[in-house]
Amino acid sequence: MADTSDTRTPAQIEADIRRRRENLAETLDELGVRVHPKTIMGDAKAKVVSNIDHTLGRAYVGVNRAVSDVKSQFVDEDGAPRLERVVPVALVVVGLAGLLVLGTRRRRS
Repeated sequence: MADTSDTRTPAQIEADIRRRRENLAETLDELGVRVHPKTIMGDAKAKVVSNIDHTLGRAYVGVNRAVSDVKSQFVDEDGAPRLERVVPVALVVVGLAGLLVLGTRRRRS
């Protein structure tokens, strides 16, 4: 059963009611802002942008690692090119480019 022996004065009760109304009004305002379509869209956009930034960051790290690995195959620790690896690759690239040129010329004829 509820305790009916309240020792507060009517002014204290009114102040308590006023404070609770103000708190309730603030809470309702917060809820109104949270469920507003612009807020929901803004939160969704922020989440998507965050996910894209995270994905791009991971992709950048992966690509950077791959480039470093490839570079280490063709450049020594001092930064000088490793000719024993560069020359064969260059010859293969030139040969493939030549074949492509020949193939396009034959198709035109």
